[in-house]
Amino acid sequence: MISIVQTYAKCLACCLAVAVIAATGGWAQNSTDNNTDVAKRLVASAQVLNEVMSAPDKGIPEEVLRDAKCIVVVPSMVKIAIGFGGHYGRGVATCRTANDWSAPAPIMLTGGSWGLQFGGEAVDLVMLVMNQKGMDHLLSSKFKIGVDGSAAAGPIGRHVEGSTDWKMKAEVLTYSRSRGVFAGIDVSGSVIKQDRDETAVLYGKVLPFQAILDGKVPAPKDAQPFLAAVEKYTAAATRQGA
Repeated sequence: MISIVQTYAKCLACCLAVAVIAATGGWAQNSTDNNTDVAKRLVASAQVLNEVMSAPDKGIPEEVLRDAKCIVVVPSMVKIAIGFGGHYGRGVATCRTANDWSAPAPIMLTGGSWGLQFGGEAVDLVMLVMNQKGMDHLLSSKFKIGVDGSAAAGPIGRHVEGSTDWKMKAEVLTYSRSRGVFAGIDVSGSVIKQDRDETAVLYGKVLPFQAILDGKVPAPKDAQPFLAAVEKYTAAATRQGA
């Protein structure tokens, strides 16, 4: 039995290694132009938000967006299952500041589970941090969802009148999109932490995670597509609620 478990573990490790390369489009580049992996990921994250929010009656509710303290997008998170299940993705996070939204902070998300299942798929993941406690956990630079803070699958649709569960039960609301289907997802047990390598590529050096998300770091040019999408939909949600 031990040898079988070890074999599965080795298989999963190999698959996740391949997934890492696939999800990141190869090893990180050390250039400062918009062809870097992190620049492409920022564009992909903006595209995820644009496509999710343009789906009629299937997007993130305006009330949820209006209250969100931070937004995290992981485009093409890879899910692998060969005896052991696991997932890996790289993405970006931004948090509200006194003026607007912070410069994006590159993040890594990893997780694993046990299950007799085989297969793999890539999903787009959106996470909304809904209160100060959740924001504090995210700013710690290493946040285990469901352990350091509560999480729940987020509600779907343009509005969520009459339901306050999403306000009362979770620090983080999570959404996924796979094969065109957008729905809430449970990612409890996943770990979010700063992607130091991609931070160095985006900003030219490793900057403190908290300093970026507190709004103390100017947004680089490559961040414009992502921040424009975030501002577009959160501003629209705020106007609708006024």
